[in-house]
Amino acid sequence: MNSLRTEGCTLTGALSVTMAVTDGITIIHGPDGCVHHTTSLLHALQVDHDRLFSPVILSSSLTESEIIFGGEEALERAIRNAAARNPGLICVLSSCVSAAIGDDVQAVCASSPGPDIVVVPTGGFLGGGFSDGVEQALLALSVLSGEGPCSDGTVTLIGEKNLEYEADAHYRELSRLLSLLGVRIRLRFVRDVPAAALRQLGSGSLNILRDSSLREVGDIFRRRFGTPCITSFPVGFAGTLRFLEQAGEELGIDSRQAVKRERENQERLISHFQDLKGVEVSFQGLNSSALPVAEELVQRFDLRTGNGACRVPVPDPLPVGTAGLSRLLHRWRRICRA
Repeated sequence: MNSLRTEGCTLTGALSVTMAVTDGITIIHGPDGCVHHTTSLLHALQVDHDRLFSPVILSSSLTESEIIFGGEEALERAIRNAAARNPGLICVLSSCVSAAIGDDVQAVCASSPGPDIVVVPTGGFLGGGFSDGVEQALLALSVLSGEGPCSDGTVTLIGEKNLEYEADAHYRELSRLLSLLGVRIRLRFVRDVPAAALRQLGSGSLNILRDSSLREVGDIFRRRFGTPCITSFPVGFAGTLRFLEQAGEELGIDSRQAVKRERENQERLISHFQDLKGVEVSFQGLNSSALPVAEELVQRFDLRTGNGACRVPVPDPLPVGTAGLSRLLHRWRRICRA
């Protein structure tokens, strides 16, 4: 039976967020084996993506004794060990084991001295998967910010996929597109930022969600901070132009000149790949969410679809913006010329 990546462990999803706080420490309240499995997976992905950042992850090291008599003292010890390192933030993630034995993680953390401690409930056996863990972590970390609107004209990115290979390339493309509107990204919530920066959530004038799976998070932040949101990063030629129009509308900025410049940029890109015109391709990995972009590329390059020799990949998630399409078309060209 096939399973989706979003059906993975809730704990892993939350950890993919909390590990991106550069001066933070994450404690997993569970057995060492559970911690080792999750940490090893994330470490392997980091190395595969050529990232040298190594987050600090500690275990409360629950054993058979704690499972029988309770693990709250073990968690207290882990918090003291973490606090001794003087982190900017401690995140405590529960596990299926600690949830099953009924440890009061919130009470232990509330009574522990030291830096800010944020609890993320990630006992996945109670329901939920990887994406739910991401959502729980984002909501838990949002408590560090103050209440009420405080718009400063900047943009906040919400829920970047920290395990995604092209995450930083997507960030650079969004920065470029927003610069056409004269706007900058102030906060990446949460990717490669110190704990103090998380307090800026709510000060921006627009939130941009990584994708529509985080729509509920965006709605919660809108109600809490009064911040409007765009529900996904831009994909496709037309989608990128619509993104600029929507960002301009939400920020009260005339986007016509920015759209004109980006349309000209796209036409230059299309002319650069004229050698793909009329090529017969078959798409690999095409799903319903990617179909509109695939159809757009078929139309723009007069591609013929079928069982052609050029088996071109359609990545999931789709590449972001015009620059993402450029990288994708470069891959297609190499395949078709091989």
